[in-house]
Amino acid sequence: MASRDFLMQLEGYGLSTVEIHYFMPDHPSLLQQFVLQQYDVAPRFPVLRDYLDFWRREIEAVLHSVRVAHKHLIGPNEWRAVDGVISIN
Repeated sequence: MASRDFLMQLEGYGLSTVEIHYFMPDHPSLLQQFVLQQYDVAPRFPVLRDYLDFWRREIEAVLHSVRVAHKHLIGPNEWRAVDGVISIN
């Protein structure tokens, strides 16, 4: 049985690292940072959009900025045909 993460990668998901800067109501002059990693689909990022919608609705912190780095871990450019025979003694 393949893992859920591997199956998501086969469906086109890649690993996103998200850096969120925000202000809390009790310390409005202090910029804070939150970093998370999740599987998402670039360039639309539906998982990140859902998370940010939840943040705006449920968390009192005010968003300052969001920075995203994304990498497809499995893709067609990573598969190569190998010509030859490898013998192991």
